[in-house]
Amino acid sequence: MPVSDLRFLAIDSSTDTLSVALGSGAPGETPLAFTGPGAAQASATLLPAVQTLLAQAGWSLASLDAIVFGRGPGSFTGLRTACSVAQGLAYGAGGRPVLPVDTLLALAESARLQRVADGQAVPAAIAALLDARMDEMYVALYACGPDGLRTGPLQAPRLCAPQDLGDWLRGVAPDQGRDVLLAGNVFEVYRDRLDLPALPRQPALPTAQALLSLAPALMAAGHAVDAREALPLYVRDKVARTTLEREGRA
Repeated sequence: MPVSDLRFLAIDSSTDTLSVALGSGAPGETPLAFTGPGAAQASATLLPAVQTLLAQAGWSLASLDAIVFGRGPGSFTGLRTACSVAQGLAYGAGGRPVLPVDTLLALAESARLQRVADGQAVPAAIAALLDARMDEMYVALYACGPDGLRTGPLQAPRLCAPQDLGDWLRGVAPDQGRDVLLAGNVFEVYRDRLDLPALPRQPALPTAQALLSLAPALMAAGHAVDAREALPLYVRDKVARTTLEREGRA
């Protein structure tokens, strides 16, 4: 089936921004999209946004090829919301497949799309850096070729302290030289604690539009699952730390 004939609903609520989009994921497409408050606030607006976009497109849930969601890492409440809504919609549509996508991969894709739209060169690798709160960030490294991102990470998502980011980058990408793009939302939050190489930076967040862009290749590679198999990816072992643990780290 041509990519332009595919139909995806994409949801990301892994950050403070809720992002929903409807489209095929074809290059150059302008999808129908909604943006609103995310994380814990996403549950109030997510389903109405989905219904509005489907009505605008004239699509039914049953006509979708898959429901795509950002599985994490990110806000725990936001990840659970996106996962449960994707599962519920998939069941309600008669058993449509669900396509879980790493949010750091979506962040890297969002940065890549911004660079392409601005006419800027895309480096050979993108380091995705997402604020994890509690003085930590989620990090991962992805290779980027002429056809876009390679969906398998060079370095899988993990936690990293801001002051350790420079050492992590120098350790995971020693052969990339200066051809690495730093992308994410950590530059202002931790600006006084980052020891970074002199590399280009791109402010970016995971978005539903980036999920759509990734969906056709991931779908073709067999990453879609039955709704009951879709799970969030937390990375951080504990959903919350006690006050004593946080004070001990400080």
